[in-house]
Amino acid sequence: MKALSAHRHHPMAYLVILLIALVATGGLYAAFQPRPAQAEEYSAQDVEAGRALFLANCATCHGTEATGLRDSDGNTIGPSLVGVGAAAVDFQVGTGRMPMQASGAQAARKPPQMNEEQTRQLAAYVASLAPGPSVPAEEYLSGGDPAKGGEIFRVNCAMCHNAAGAGGALTRGKYAPPVVGLEPRHVYEAMVTGPQNMPVFDDSNLSPEDKRDVIAYLNSLEENGSPGGLSLGSLGPVTEGLYAWTIILTLLMGTAFWLGAKAK
Repeated sequence: MKALSAHRHHPMAYLVILLIALVATGGLYAAFQPRPAQAEEYSAQDVEAGRALFLANCATCHGTEATGLRDSDGNTIGPSLVGVGAAAVDFQVGTGRMPMQASGAQAARKPPQMNEEQTRQLAAYVASLAPGPSVPAEEYLSGGDPAKGGEIFRVNCAMCHNAAGAGGALTRGKYAPPVVGLEPRHVYEAMVTGPQNMPVFDDSNLSPEDKRDVIAYLNSLEENGSPGGLSLGSLGPVTEGLYAWTIILTLLMGTAFWLGAKAK
């Protein structure tokens, strides 16, 4: 204790205290931060096979080094994939959105061009370029609380995807796609990567458990169906009013013509 007291006024004492505080803060942050929902690690063979697939199928738009390409006017042909992580590749390729068949306002969902093993290898290559969101572990794709997930979905997602998950129109030809009936893995990946116009919901916004609850809510929508009968697309009063007026006006006009013809 006397030795420490003798050095407490040393010029380096404050620097040592600052370093100790920084180390302690970093240690506490590492201990209490959310555990990443990572599914697996990739081998060197996976990365090499993924690079070959990338050069054959993706480099035309994203560049041979996946850093993106622009045309002569500076418009983006394909964005950089450095740092998007394996989750972005698994979502885009696994849902058939990539590779794109044609340019458009946004990539549409279609049957996947690559099988699961090829998708996994391509994800391994992109994940090797820089840290990014990983494919979620199975434990975060099942279970969960549908009631809590419904609350989270209505606050964060319903304004674009509709409270029933039926999707909706956005601006400039873009749209929020339906989110019912999807693979739970792809729903999770969409939340952590933010495809198209969707915002990113990382673990600081929604924890892995929150995302699992959202998936449980969407699964419950699919299982329960439409308890009120014909859903009319679940698009709300606009569609319901259109159907009602169309049917009612048709019946009224038909009745008027029938009565007029009968009177003659």
